[in-house]
Amino acid sequence: RTLMPQSEVEPDNAECHPHRGSGVWRWRSCLRSPTRCLKRAKSCICHMCGAHLNRLHSCLYCVFFGCFTKKHIHEHAKSKRHNLAIDLLYGGIYCFVCQDYIYDKDMEQIAKEEQRKAWKMQGLRGLINLGNTCFMNCIVQALTHTPLLRDFFLSDRHKCEMQSDSCLVCEMSQLFQEFYSGHRSPHIPFRLLHLVWTHARHLAGYEQQDAHEFLIAALDVLHRHCKGDDNSKMTNNPNHCNCIIDQIFTGGLQSDVTCQVCHGVSTTIDPFCDISLDLPGSSMPFWPLSPGGDGNVVNGESHLSGSTTLTDCLRRFTRPEHLGSSAKIKCGGCHSYQESTKQLTMKKLPIVACFHLKRFEHSAKLRRKITTYVSFPLELDMTPFMASSKESRMNGQYQQPLDTLNNDNKYSLFAVVNHQGTLESGHYTSFIRQHRDQWFKCDDAVITKATIKDVLDSEGYLLFYHKQFLEYE
Repeated sequence: RTLMPQSEVEPDNAECHPHRGSGVWRWRSCLRSPTRCLKRAKSCICHMCGAHLNRLHSCLYCVFFGCFTKKHIHEHAKSKRHNLAIDLLYGGIYCFVCQDYIYDKDMEQIAKEEQRKAWKMQGLRGLINLGNTCFMNCIVQALTHTPLLRDFFLSDRHKCEMQSDSCLVCEMSQLFQEFYSGHRSPHIPFRLLHLVWTHARHLAGYEQQDAHEFLIAALDVLHRHCKGDDNSKMTNNPNHCNCIIDQIFTGGLQSDVTCQVCHGVSTTIDPFCDISLDLPGSSMPFWPLSPGGDGNVVNGESHLSGSTTLTDCLRRFTRPEHLGSSAKIKCGGCHSYQESTKQLTMKKLPIVACFHLKRFEHSAKLRRKITTYVSFPLELDMTPFMASSKESRMNGQYQQPLDTLNNDNKYSLFAVVNHQGTLESGHYTSFIRQHRDQWFKCDDAVITKATIKDVLDSEGYLLFYHKQFLEYE
C-alpha cells in the first residue's frame, strides 16, 4: 500500500473510519478504535534527524516518522512500545516484535492479539496513596478482583434507597466502572476515603490503620447499604441477609460445647466473614506440629522441618479446647456447672474465604508484630475442617476422609495482602490474580508483573480464596 497524496489527506476535523481512505490512515484506524484523529502529519520527514530518505517509516499508533536505516523508528518503537510501522516507500508493514515485515492477511490476527492483550489488562489500575491509605488501597484491589462482586457491580444491579453521595455501594459501583474502563492512569479514590471516614469514624484521619480492620468495616457498611437491592430482603432469620455481600463473604461457624460429665453437646452456629488464625511466636500457646505423616500432605503444602502451614493454623483453630475449671458452663443435662470442651468447625462455607493471620499482637505488656513465615497453597481443600468431617478427627489429629471427590469445599487463591515493616511504621501491598495464572503486585499506584513464587514466598497477612465450583439456584 502507498501513502495517500498530500491532496487526498483528510482535513483535521475529519472522522477516521476503519473503512475509509487507504494507505497508512486506513491501517491506523483499523488498529485503533474509530475515534477522531486530532493530529495529521504536515510533512513526511524523520522527526529526529529531519531527513526524508533512509527508508522512512511511519508509526501506526501515533503521528511519527523515523528513519529505518539510522534506526530512529526503532528507538521510537522501543520507547513508546508502538510495535508496528509502515514502510512509506514500499508499503510493507514492519513488526518490531518479530523484527520482520508482515502481509495483509496477518493484520486481522495481529489486531485480535492486540485486543486480547488489552482485555487481559482490564481491571489492572493503580490507586494513589492519599496519605497512609495503603491499608485501603490493598483491600480495594482484592475486592475489585473478586469475580462475583465484579459481576454484580458491572451489571448495575444496585438499587439505591439512599442519597448517592452518601452510599458506599454507589461509590463502589463507580469504582468498578473506573477500574474496568480501560484507563491505565492511577485512580484517585478520594470519594471512597471520604465515605469510609463518614461511615466508619474509627478509621478517620491520616494515621496508619489496619487493613483487616478496614476490610471488616467496609463489608459491614456495604452490607448495610445493600438493603435496597431486590436480593437483600431479610428472611425469617433476623440475623441472615441475602445481599450480595453476605452471599459472597458470609459463612456459618459451628461451636460445639461438650460437657465432660454427661457428654451432652450444646451447638450454636454464628455467621462469620473471615477467620482469624493464631501464629507460632505469639503469647498464645500454639498447637505443636505433628512430627510427620498426615500433616505433611494436607492440601499439598510444602511442610519443611519446623515450618508452619496454613493447614496447621486451621487444624489448631478447629481442635477441641478444654475450657478448664475457671470457665465452667451450666450443662443442660446435668443442670449444674461443669467443665467442658469447645470445638469450632465450619457448618457453611462462604464463596470467598478470607483468612486473617494474626501478625499484630496487642496486650497490656506487649505490642509487636509476629513475622513467622506461614506457607499457604494455591488450592485449598476445606473438607477436613467441616462439621460433617468432625468424626474423622480424633484429638486434633487429621485423618484423610473416605470421600476425596467432594469439590464443594475446594478453593483457589486469588489475592494476598502483605505488610512490610514494623507495627509502628509499615506499608501494605497486595498480590492479585488475573485470568487464572497471571499474578500482579499492587503497590499503591504502581502495578508490576509477579510470579507465583513471589506470591507464595510472601509473608502473608490476609489470604483470599474463591470457591472453585459454585451452585446456582
